[in-house]
Amino acid sequence: QVQLVESGGGLVQPGGSLRLSCVASGVIINVGTMGWYRQAPGKQRESVAVILSDGTTSYADSVKGRFTISRDNARNTVYLQMNSLKSEDTAVYYCNRRAFSKDSWGQGTQVTVSS
Repeated sequence: QVQLVESGGGLVQPGGSLRLSCVASGVIINVGTMGWYRQAPGKQRESVAVILSDGTTSYADSVKGRFTISRDNARNTVYLQMNSLKSEDTAVYYCNRRAFSKDSWGQGTQVTVSS
């Protein structure tokens, strides 16, 4: 059974940095697509960054140049390095795995950017 567990969220000031981690079990993370999504209050969940099985990455325009997605296959972990955080980055961040037409989600981790 697929299990995704996020960690690393918290409260940070504008301009600060956080690194989110997603530890996967029951799957091999370099099979399929791994991604980070976020959902702010009153808004729909949106894609932030994805990494394909071949290592190709893509980002939402709003985070390009500030966020970096990466993975450590040996640790079966996906990361999201977030720099130059803005108040509009405040949201619950979810880890996602998509493979064989099936989505799996973590429970989410809260990121709050505020002074």
